[in-house]
Amino acid sequence: MTLLSIVIALILEQLHALSVQRVVRGPLARMAALLEDKFNDGGRAHGAIAWWLGAALPAALVSLLYGLLMSVQPLLAFLLGIGVLYLTMGFRQFSHFFTNIHLALRLGEVEQARQVLAQWRGRAGDRLTASEIARLAIEQALVSSHRHVFGPLLWFVVLGPAGALLYGIAHTLDELWGQRGEMEFGEFGQFAHQAFALIDWLPLRVTAASFAVVGDFEDAVHCWRTQADRWPDGGSGILLASGAGALGVRLGMPVHDVIQEMGEVGDRPELGLGEDADPDFMQSTIGLVWRTLVLGLAVLALVWVSGWVGG
Repeated sequence: MTLLSIVIALILEQLHALSVQRVVRGPLARMAALLEDKFNDGGRAHGAIAWWLGAALPAALVSLLYGLLMSVQPLLAFLLGIGVLYLTMGFRQFSHFFTNIHLALRLGEVEQARQVLAQWRGRAGDRLTASEIARLAIEQALVSSHRHVFGPLLWFVVLGPAGALLYGIAHTLDELWGQRGEMEFGEFGQFAHQAFALIDWLPLRVTAASFAVVGDFEDAVHCWRTQADRWPDGGSGILLASGAGALGVRLGMPVHDVIQEMGEVGDRPELGLGEDADPDFMQSTIGLVWRTLVLGLAVLALVWVSGWVGG
């Protein structure tokens, strides 16, 4: 039933993309703002309480509801699982950005590609070259595919709908609280950041390993082992190093970004091996992500068949 739920949710998401900002992101942001207003005294302890109320409590309630439905009406439990997956994961949450950048670069419309990338990243980049745009888009796609597809799917397999919901909310709270560094915000977001890092520890490594299996395995493992620790964000570094090695492309490296106009260079060490990024590698990235998904579904299918035969 897990495999069927995933397949149906993926098909629904492709047929009718969800308005993530209106249906998911907006309500979560309002909930986070309410909890922040009620609990943020600048301390970590109150941040932990707010996180448990905002992330763990909804996941626990969904887990309880799912268990009750499984015992009373399994069909409703099945529909609940599909509904949670539809809300928490999907390629369409980011693929339109990547597709539009890819098309613009193919047509030589570099300025259009810059604008779409800026909208996606939430950060301007008026001096980016075509190669830098392709590089940043590939990086963003690899991380987004994990955050919005593979991470939720793994926890759905492990814990059911509650796992996917917990992952999705924890990721959002990390973005809204855990990555804020303003002095007046204090240590309120530390627990959210650490909690998501813990929740994402296993999915990160499963996704990175899957990139290696469906791509250039030797180079992916080599880059993972030797380059991932150099990246400022260790979790993203694992994904990007493995993905770059699997694709045979060079990622990271300084770019002509806004912060560099003031003479500053971001901490972007080189990741991967091979050639500079271009639209062809963007097409290869699409293939890598889809092969990773197919690999995951194939493993689930084998587990289901072995259980069915063994039963």
